[in-house]
Amino acid sequence: MRAMFLKAPKPAEERPLEMAELPNPEPGPGEVRVRVQACGVCRTDLHIVEGDLNLPKIPVVPGHQIVGVVDLVGRGVTRFLEGDRVGIPWLYDTCGECRFCRKGRENLCDRARFTGLHVDGGFAEYFLARADFAYPVPEGFPDLQAAPLLCAGVIGYRALRLSDVKPGERLGMYGFGASAHVTIQVARYWGCEVFAFTRSSEHRQLALKLGAAWAGGLEHELPVELDSAIIFAPAGPLVPLALRALRKGGTLALAGIYMTPIPQMDYQLLYGERTVRSVANSTRKDAEDLLKLAAEIPIRTEVEVYPLEQANEVLLRLKRSEIEGAAVLRVT
Repeated sequence: MRAMFLKAPKPAEERPLEMAELPNPEPGPGEVRVRVQACGVCRTDLHIVEGDLNLPKIPVVPGHQIVGVVDLVGRGVTRFLEGDRVGIPWLYDTCGECRFCRKGRENLCDRARFTGLHVDGGFAEYFLARADFAYPVPEGFPDLQAAPLLCAGVIGYRALRLSDVKPGERLGMYGFGASAHVTIQVARYWGCEVFAFTRSSEHRQLALKLGAAWAGGLEHELPVELDSAIIFAPAGPLVPLALRALRKGGTLALAGIYMTPIPQMDYQLLYGERTVRSVANSTRKDAEDLLKLAAEIPIRTEVEVYPLEQANEVLLRLKRSEIEGAAVLRVT
């Protein structure tokens, strides 16, 4: 099979991924083999190839927003049949036994494995999935439009829930990439008023198109006080800026897997029972709930489509904030 794999982390400018022919994987017990149709490109993929995250597996094939068709079923699998269309997100599997798993907080499992990090991911023609951690893709979503739902959508949905925003309240979004452009559609469906901060004029236009009440840069003064906020951009200096815009009792959710250092700040920014919380991965329930909600709304993803061979160019465009909406690789 064709695959874009990482031998060693490098800056995106140095084209860290290489095209190779790898053996087609064979499913073991509890696994299904998926012929990958499309795979979204996520900022986490960028953090992986540039070495911002510790890499437990090298070489590795990145990619964790996978949509494809089951073409082989391993022993003991009853959840899917050959020919079923499935989606696979960041959470590859968990131990199922630790205190976090037992309490329904499997996203915090110490032995969790993640797609495209601990196991080879979807920048390839075939992928081996744990059947219990794959999901039927709702009808009405073409493969390319469905792919961003599997991480950008799921993580954004979890961040939205953890922000404690309520219907009718004001929500701030800092950074407006793939995840935010899905999350705003859920927030608007809940009746929230959304205020988007982004450096890109194109991203501001997209935010307004998707229903934001206001979109501007950090140099612009926000016209209202926020009830909740989510930071999508991996920039620690945004934390005190977002807290200044947050009312007393408000919650700030940090949606990224990686963030640059948060600067020292005055305690008064937290005083008033403001809450700052991180968003760590996602659970299977998050994925199931988001996919159900995506069909109900329905969510419409804005995608830029590229062939698998251009994965390096896509990562560089992502680093430069040149992607409008989400980037997706057409694999087969």
